[in-house]
Amino acid sequence: MLNLISILIGIISLAIVIPAQIPLLGWANWIALPLIAIGIVVGQISSSNGGRNFCLVVLLIAAVRLSLGGGIF
Repeated sequence: MLNLISILIGIISLAIVIPAQIPLLGWANWIALPLIAIGIVVGQISSSNGGRNFCLVVLLIAAVRLSLGGGIF
């Protein structure tokens, strides 16, 4: 059950991160990062690793985009 919740949190985060790839919308990644962290924690508590790994991939996408934009853009 916790794995499913983690996957749902990851999907919601991904829905925020995908539009944030557009220039000048990188600030949306800062909104998604706490949500991704919650998904990782919930995924860590669950017995399965799928939700946690999905949230880690979303975190990687957001972090790379933030680093390319200098943390703001």
